[in-house]
Amino acid sequence: RIPISKKRKLIAQRLVASRQLTVPVTLTTKADATNLVNLRNQFKSTNGTHPIPSFQDIITKLVAEVLKEHMFLAGRWDEDVIVLPAHHELHIGMAVDTEDGLLVPVVRFADGKSLSHISAEVKEFGAKAKAKKLQPADWEGSTFTVSNLGMFGIDEFTSIINSPDGAILSVGAIQEVPVVKNGAVVPGNVMKLTLGCDHRVVDGATGAAFLQTLKGLLEEPIRLLA
Repeated sequence: RIPISKKRKLIAQRLVASRQLTVPVTLTTKADATNLVNLRNQFKSTNGTHPIPSFQDIITKLVAEVLKEHMFLAGRWDEDVIVLPAHHELHIGMAVDTEDGLLVPVVRFADGKSLSHISAEVKEFGAKAKAKKLQPADWEGSTFTVSNLGMFGIDEFTSIINSPDGAILSVGAIQEVPVVKNGAVVPGNVMKLTLGCDHRVVDGATGAAFLQTLKGLLEEPIRLLA
């Protein structure tokens, strides 16, 4: 019998509330991650003294850029209105596993930050999580959440919406598989993206349009740095 900490009890209460108060709909797509892998390899080869951005860092930056075109994905339900964030106020929550349970530290104003800035901030959150120094101010106020289990080899999964957010993106592992390009079978890298939406805020077609734009940017991530 393991006593439940106050923090874990709070996390459990929020998860139950999310299930009770949201109307979830789930959408899944596959993206060609070959160029994403190549981009990260370029960062490795030209690293120098700078930290190497992780796939999570790159995806967080891409999501922030895409949300600027699909603001309803960053909205939330509030009784008689849908609340959308102001421009340049896109705060991306990042699900992190800790000894006390799942916490979601927030990269604030992510759409206005460089990839290197986001990478440094994410690494700081990781260090604070290991040291059990994350504070409520670190995980409050997200407008959209990303959960990545790719590093554990999970191909595809569905996350519980981080209420009051209106949506959450679940990112699976990058798999090296045969793909067809220009009529020929060649080696490629594929990843699955699963979008969970509160249907009160995000219609299926709206979520699909978000995934379509994100998929396009993931498949040509160099546009992020153009």
